[in-house]
Amino acid sequence: MSSSTINVEENLDAWISQSEAARIRGVSKQAIAKLIARERLSARKIGGRMLVLRSEVEAFTPMPIGRPRKETGPQKAPVKKSAVRKVTPKKTK
Repeated sequence: MSSSTINVEENLDAWISQSEAARIRGVSKQAIAKLIARERLSARKIGGRMLVLRSEVEAFTPMPIGRPRKETGPQKAPVKKSAVRKVTPKKTK
C-alpha cells in the first residue's frame, strides 16, 4: 500500500476520492486520511488529489478496539478455598 503517481495504463475507474470513500464507509474524510497515513488503504495522488482503491474501501474491516488479549496456556482447575484448610496444632498447658 503506497502513495505514488498512477500509471496511464492503470484503470482509473478503480480509484475514488477520499470524499467518496468516506460516504461509502459512513465516516469522515479525516478518518479516510488517517487510514491512508497508516497505510491501511492504498492511495495515489492524481492532479493534486489523493485517490484510494474502491475495492479496498468496500472490503475494509476495522481492527478491534482496545488492547489485544494475552495468550494464555491451558487453565488449571480452580482450587476451592474451603477444600484447602490450614490446621494449626493446639497448645497444651
